[in-house]
Amino acid sequence: MTVHTFSSRDFACNVLAAKRAAVDGPVFITERGRPAFALLTIDDDYRMAGQSEPMLLDVMDGISGGEHIAFDPPRLNFQSQPTRLE
Repeated sequence: MTVHTFSSRDFACNVLAAKRAAVDGPVFITERGRPAFALLTIDDDYRMAGQSEPMLLDVMDGISGGEHIAFDPPRLNFQSQPTRLE
């Protein structure tokens, strides 16, 4: 794992370079020469937190005010049939 450092100015001028560097490891963003922020990939963040990637339903449940959104999708009547390979 490689650690990269960007000044706030360099980060602001080239966010894409910082995002690409974060693939190799954490990116520290400095202010006045001192680390102030860290940029990680979401996979690294989940790994550090000991969590797996959240499911869509978990994300939807976390939306503020989302409990008042009605969501009742229709059920599909689907029956699978065996496939014949000839």
